[in-house]
Amino acid sequence: MPARLDHTIVHSRDRFAGARFLAELIGEPEPKSFGPFASLPLAGGVTLDYLDERDTIVPQHLAFLVSEEEFDEIFARITERELPYWADPMHERPKRINHNFGGRGVYIDDPDGHSLEFITHTYVID
Repeated sequence: MPARLDHTIVHSRDRFAGARFLAELIGEPEPKSFGPFASLPLAGGVTLDYLDERDTIVPQHLAFLVSEEEFDEIFARITERELPYWADPMHERPKRINHNFGGRGVYIDDPDGHSLEFITHTYVID
């Protein structure tokens, strides 16, 4: 059986605020307390475990594959909240989405500086 990602830790200044930010964007329930973590279960059995960090946070990139309908809902929440967004990971194309590989994609930063990417079509690597 190939390896499958089960969970990962996301460092945050406020674990519940960080997890809640993402949960609200993607329309998921309130994160749950699990030991020192604010846990946010996702589709496919993957859990994001947000952990309070007192030192410098090293930004991570988290990409989420969503349906066209989910993308519309997420993008509506982004624009309703007037969050900055970009079509690219380097933040060189502001206030635009991309159409890579026949899908749509957008990047935003969460309150801790983590780059969140939402795509409707997975990237094809030759």
